[in-house]
Amino acid sequence: MARIRLDHIRHAYTPELAKAGTYALREVDHAFEDGGAYALLGPSGCGKTTLLNIISGLLTPSEGHVRFDEKDVTRLTPEARNIAQVFQFPVVYDTMTVAENLAFPLRNRRLPAGEIRSRVSNMLARLGLEVKANRKARGLTADEKQKISLGRGLVRSEVNAILFDEPLTVIDPHMKWQLRSQLKDLHRQSRMTMVYVTHDQTEALTFADKVVVMYEGEVVQIGTPEELFDRPRHTFVGYFIGSPGMNVLPCRVENGAALVGQARVPLPAAIDGAGRAGRLELGIRPEFVTLVPRGTGLPVSVERVEDVGHERVVRARLFGEKLVSVLPEGTPVPAEADAAFDPAALNLYADSWLVERRPA
Repeated sequence: MARIRLDHIRHAYTPELAKAGTYALREVDHAFEDGGAYALLGPSGCGKTTLLNIISGLLTPSEGHVRFDEKDVTRLTPEARNIAQVFQFPVVYDTMTVAENLAFPLRNRRLPAGEIRSRVSNMLARLGLEVKANRKARGLTADEKQKISLGRGLVRSEVNAILFDEPLTVIDPHMKWQLRSQLKDLHRQSRMTMVYVTHDQTEALTFADKVVVMYEGEVVQIGTPEELFDRPRHTFVGYFIGSPGMNVLPCRVENGAALVGQARVPLPAAIDGAGRAGRLELGIRPEFVTLVPRGTGLPVSVERVEDVGHERVVRARLFGEKLVSVLPEGTPVPAEADAAFDPAALNLYADSWLVERRPA
């Protein structure tokens, strides 16, 4: 296992793009601590797979260095880096049995036969594939093949890191939940360094101790699921994390309050919005927007109410701006209502970046 240090990494796919300053991956300067479970989360094209391939050695960065512990591995092959990688689509040997597939990386490293049998038997049990241990992989389903692919990465204990590139894409929803839970359990037991790429926030938030949110080739926030929800450092994080995402309302700041249209929203004293230049926006999660009797809050017009099982999603307008509120199931929604914001949940953004609160 290793601490992975990304030392001022940038990447462009051609020298011409680099000269033009067009980078698929903007500067990343961060460390993945030894034994941590990390997720790279973001939409397609944000740079997360590029970053994973730089860590693995499938790509050499245009600028910067990759270090495993104190060793510079920037120009080493994946094999020389001693990592395991699981890809989006299963890579298995069809002519081998399930057990032989799992044993293959161990035999290549010349482990003792008894240890190979023990590790393979343990992994078969974890993946629920004991009854198919002696079946050829050729006839298995895509789900089963991907389980083998996952198992081949996890059966090794001496690797510096295990890297996952959207490994559950071809897995059915129920099996996804099971495999996510198994991966989390395996991480707790092994404390291997794991980096998991996904565009699915549920996968990221349930698997990782720390989530790395990426947007347009840039890391915009690294944090625990709680940090990403409570204090998104960038409006994209607020939008991307949560369902529905954070309300982001254009505003201006005057005399300690954010003005959204003609609505005045007092800001907590810890948020200093005075004199802020650029585009200002007020952010608040729908979970912290409640409906109150008309005349006691911010005047809104309710457009639609969606019942989604255990809660109600209310879509409204506040002086022309879209506003979403999430209420407990069964909460009455009057035809005429005002909105109230929880002051502790308010965030102010300048040019999409969070205005940090003053220490208490």
